[in-house]
Amino acid sequence: MLKPKLLLLLILSAALVHLPGSAEARSVPKDRAYYESRGDIVWEVPTQDKFIALTFDDGPDAKLTPKILELLEKYDAKATFFVVGERVKRYPELVKKELAAGHEIGNHSYHHPAFETLSVNTIKNEMDQAQQVIYQTTGHKAVLFRPPGGVYNENIINLAKQNNMQLILWSWHQDTRDWSSPGVNKIVRKVLNNARNGDIVLMHDFVYRSSQTPEALKVILPELKKRGFSFVTVSELLTHKVSPKQHIEVNH
Repeated sequence: MLKPKLLLLLILSAALVHLPGSAEARSVPKDRAYYESRGDIVWEVPTQDKFIALTFDDGPDAKLTPKILELLEKYDAKATFFVVGERVKRYPELVKKELAAGHEIGNHSYHHPAFETLSVNTIKNEMDQAQQVIYQTTGHKAVLFRPPGGVYNENIINLAKQNNMQLILWSWHQDTRDWSSPGVNKIVRKVLNNARNGDIVLMHDFVYRSSQTPEALKVILPELKKRGFSFVTVSELLTHKVSPKQHIEVNH
């Protein structure tokens, strides 16, 4: 049995820990929910509308990008291309073609390095160089940024904000892993089996020695269209955002 004085001290200690000004109360876990609630990062968009955003990373590519653009046009689909700066410099006409077709161009760094190994200044240079070449090529500045590999931290988030760009990732259930050439059927199943309103789908229009992504799109695009989905750019999708509470009410 604890003595009354000791018991009182334990009660007071527990109360102090949970006071509003205490360190524990001030520390908020900086997980997905934290960044999502602040609007720092977007993984997907809660919406009652049957909209999906297809995104393509790492391009442009002389082989895959034209095939993907042709399929998108066939199914009246708009998409977002997160381009790599050095590849924009190599294939400027493809980026112009993407924009002319009504697609969106996002910044995906200049050299596509591993951001987790870089200094803040190097990351800033990667963003700035990509912005510069996108602007020089298209006359437009990218308003969306996707870090290579989906790596993020406070510095990356702040640098994106300083460049007036929204940091965009992807729906966790819509990572097709097409970069690893998993097989056309696997890519198709990943998208079709998990399709929900407001999804942001991760695909690539540059995959070394692979044409699985356009082959998968030949199945994905008509099937989702048949289900009533419309394919929109990420920026368009963001305009249809509803509050999480509204989203829950609509879906129940």
